[in-house]
Amino acid sequence: FEQRQLEKLRGTYVDALPTLVNPATGRLHTSFSQTGAVTGRMSSSNPNLQNIPIRTDLGREIRRAFIPAAGWELISADYSQVELRVLAHVAKEAALIDAFRADLDIHVATASRLFDVPIEEVDKRQRGLAKTINFATVYGSSAFGISSRTEMSPKEAQQFLDQYFASYPRIKAYIAEMIELANREGYVQTLMGRKRYFHELKNEKLPYNQRQSVERAAINAPIQGTAADIMKLAMIRLHARLKEGGFQARMLLQVHDELVLETPPEERAAVVALVRDVMESAYQLDVPLKVDVEVGPNWYTMEPA
Repeated sequence: FEQRQLEKLRGTYVDALPTLVNPATGRLHTSFSQTGAVTGRMSSSNPNLQNIPIRTDLGREIRRAFIPAAGWELISADYSQVELRVLAHVAKEAALIDAFRADLDIHVATASRLFDVPIEEVDKRQRGLAKTINFATVYGSSAFGISSRTEMSPKEAQQFLDQYFASYPRIKAYIAEMIELANREGYVQTLMGRKRYFHELKNEKLPYNQRQSVERAAINAPIQGTAADIMKLAMIRLHARLKEGGFQARMLLQVHDELVLETPPEERAAVVALVRDVMESAYQLDVPLKVDVEVGPNWYTMEPA
């Protein structure tokens, strides 16, 4: 397995990326598309710099090769659990809103409710299951979908989902509302009014499993789409503020919920503060937006700022 993984990393990244460096700038240049993903997320191509590995220790090593201008530093600013924050807002789920306002670990808070244990007694396994279910609801997953990603049987997963919806009743209502809206109007929309159409739901002969898949997309589209809109707003404002402030620092890359910049060391403190301020105030939700910022000499070696 490791051999295969190494071959893939070598072929896709180690050998391929250096050949794409622009000789005039000495840099790698990607192309971004605003309309490459149906939810409104930006997509990256030629080369795709949004799929540089992060999930495996070995794959993450590739990030060491991504460096700033000589003598400069990289800044990575990542929205923390932005989709779950948007879900709390659009569903108007009080328990979730309270947890985010209290700056709790949201998966621990959910586990505490699911397993009926105090927050300080939640263990790693319980948190892991709560995390799976938190994200599964954002994507409209069924009990079967959850059981395929955990060690639970479909029956256990269904009991879990029932408990989850009992804890967060407004989320269940939100899911039903989005499915109803998509079927009735043929679209759903983000908080900023960007629509995603689902014309296929009008087809009464649509097979059940396809209909379920489209309805899952309708549950997720306003959430992921709003998160994408918030990031784009933040990028527009950040670009303007960097210019206004006469900073040399600049944005390099956007990877969905993460922005990567480069900065000369003397601007680091001011740019970190600016990035955090702009991203956290990009849009007013019922819960705070939170950004984790890290700084380092490359995209692998980063320390919290």
